[in-house]
Amino acid sequence: MPEASGSVSRALRTAPPDQLVETADAVLRQTLGAVRAEVFVADYRSSGLWPVLDPERPDGGTLLSHGVPQRCFSSQQPVLDPADDGRCRAYLPLSVWGERLGVLMVELPGVPDTATVEAARDAAGELALAIRAADRETDRYRRARRRERLSMAAEMQWDLLPGRSVRHGDVLLAGQLEPAYTVGGDHFDWSVDGDRLTVTVLNGTGTGLAASLLTAVTVNAMRNARRSGGSLVEQAELASDTIFYQHRGSRYVATLLLELDDRRGVVRAVDAGSPHVLRLRGGRVTPVTLEQQLPLGMFAETRYAVQEFTLEPGDRLFVVSDGVYAAEPDEQEPYGARAMARTMRSTRLQPATEAVGTVMRELHAYHADADLRDDAVVVCLDWRGSSRSDDITGQ
Repeated sequence: MPEASGSVSRALRTAPPDQLVETADAVLRQTLGAVRAEVFVADYRSSGLWPVLDPERPDGGTLLSHGVPQRCFSSQQPVLDPADDGRCRAYLPLSVWGERLGVLMVELPGVPDTATVEAARDAAGELALAIRAADRETDRYRRARRRERLSMAAEMQWDLLPGRSVRHGDVLLAGQLEPAYTVGGDHFDWSVDGDRLTVTVLNGTGTGLAASLLTAVTVNAMRNARRSGGSLVEQAELASDTIFYQHRGSRYVATLLLELDDRRGVVRAVDAGSPHVLRLRGGRVTPVTLEQQLPLGMFAETRYAVQEFTLEPGDRLFVVSDGVYAAEPDEQEPYGARAMARTMRSTRLQPATEAVGTVMRELHAYHADADLRDDAVVVCLDWRGSSRSDDITGQ
């Protein structure tokens, strides 16, 4: 049934950006004979799936915590849920370029055949792409994702993010910010370009709006250099000079810049501060030792040097800010002393998109579920090896 995907695609291109769900529902009723269709989007913590058509529905967020929708969202595979009355709900992943947005539920009059499931999955892919694009034109999907009001600083941070996950060739990359609704200065950024994947993790200083503004200047300075063809060193140096001439050394940003050649598994790094990088290989977590250089913006015309390390197929990298590894709730030992490595080892069978959530959930548990005392960022990068094709594919 390829006409279902094509019909959805054509309809979405002409639909108002805030009416994509209603449009997809109407087309899927016509092409697949669906009883109804509904979209559920993941909230900012990825702790629940919430219906776009009725975001205030009390049971909306319970969908991710158990059952069929959770399996779909976690596995990124279609899952069928037959009902006693003969109807069947098909749950399809809403994802684009590896970023998980949520789940499309299509209720059908009977158990669908393989062709119908594939047609619905293709339609979900078209819808995911449209929703991601529509985020620039409407607030509807963002409102459905937030379960409480964001602080002004957090609003800026989430708007500055490239996404929460991406698949590029042999790499799956994911990140998470906490506390999601009040995060101030910690941040991550990435860009894919041919065989190169650039990742930056910032351990922002200060709190609130001032921290967010400093991070925004830093990220945009690095992007400016990168988009002009600048190397890692040039990205670090432009950002450092920009911050210094704004604040004359009174404000600075600890930053780790990484550039992965995803054909060869070679990582080039500029370590300009406190974010730590750890490698999970064969069930063992070890820190990647880098020579730490000055944070960006501490002194005028600071110059930086690149270091290199290599990955083996199947390696996983975690990059964490000091709000993760140095967390000491209730005078316990730092989370990074032992608990963090145990948690990271426990993720070895999870994809990177699930692993970042596991580390953050365990960090919250380490705080006895109290509010985090510091911003925290976790980025997880999986490298499968060097036998990839030349294209970029979504998960």
